[in-house]
Amino acid sequence: MHHEFWIVTTFNKIFGSAVAAALAPLGYHLDPAHAVPDYLVMCLIIFIGLTALSLLVRSRLSVENPGTLQILLEDVVGFLNGLLTDYMGPKGLRYLPLIGTVGLFIFSANMIGKVPGMMSPTANINVTVGCAITVWVFYQLMGLIEVGPINFVKHFMFMPGAPWWTCFLVFPIEVVSHLSRIMSLSLRLFGNIFGEEMVVVIIASIVPFVAPLPMMVLGLITGTLQAFVFVLLTIIYLAAAVHTDHEHEAHEHEAEAHGSA
Repeated sequence: MHHEFWIVTTFNKIFGSAVAAALAPLGYHLDPAHAVPDYLVMCLIIFIGLTALSLLVRSRLSVENPGTLQILLEDVVGFLNGLLTDYMGPKGLRYLPLIGTVGLFIFSANMIGKVPGMMSPTANINVTVGCAITVWVFYQLMGLIEVGPINFVKHFMFMPGAPWWTCFLVFPIEVVSHLSRIMSLSLRLFGNIFGEEMVVVIIASIVPFVAPLPMMVLGLITGTLQAFVFVLLTIIYLAAAVHTDHEHEAHEHEAEAHGSA
């Protein structure tokens, strides 16, 4: 049920030959007409759009007379700051740049598919896996930096209150648990967005125009919820990584977030 999008076709007509020529020395021999896949074009559009939006808001920042867009974005930042503070305390605010960027990107990627002639890049598994790996690597690095190498390893080997010899059982379980988070984050987001888009396409092929509208409205809610769940789980994983003494609380929060998804 895959079809070409006009903006992707136009992009490849302009830049496809240059991309194919640049990748040829690396052993990638691509057709210039399909050198850049649709999901990467959509990600580029989102990147350019969010960058332009940020520069626009920055140029119009005002304390005395804030605009509607500034107020909206300040509410979003305040909401994310509240989540970070609730789960990690005051020092959680230092992670706002990553959390905000991931949240805005995923939300925009989920919503762009509702625009005629566009698709949601999060309906492609490559994008969701990329987001999940980015988050996974980040919180592992932050945990290593915050608690130190020794405590970081102990985090994988010892559970509070458990005998020391259980480390031989706990360590492989923890490793598998952490690796499975990549699959969990990526498949949940991909499955929801891809499934919603497929349902819309199928309904539109049977009864076009009017019939898909209710599903598209539902998709607005689903896309927003999935962006929130991804951000919430990222904060929970990050909180567990930098606060090893509170990991049991993090596991409880993680279970609640999985239930809401």
